[in-house]
Amino acid sequence: MSAFIVSLPPAPFLVLGTAAGYALATIGMKFASQGQSLPGIVLTALGFLIAFLSEIWLMRQAELPVIYIAIIAVETLMVLLYAAWIGEGPSLKQALGAGMVLAGLVVVAG
Repeated sequence: MSAFIVSLPPAPFLVLGTAAGYALATIGMKFASQGQSLPGIVLTALGFLIAFLSEIWLMRQAELPVIYIAIIAVETLMVLLYAAWIGEGPSLKQALGAGMVLAGLVVVAG
């Protein structure tokens, strides 16, 4: 078992994997909400599986409060970029609010 723990990917990679999984699940939910049920369900399930596995491995390397904040920050950026890409980018007011939330996460993590 200890050999498995030593061979885990580095924590930043796992944070990225977890956030990407959650972001993929969000994209899947967006597909499902637009009537594309099968692709939406597949993307959502795949995203949650990726997030689940990555986060479990991550919890073997770092404490929950630290990783939770990192995951939320990275996932938020990914989802906002996707939203902008599909033409649903935030308004200036929403972008400023998101920036303040992300800044708050940085302060709390530090």
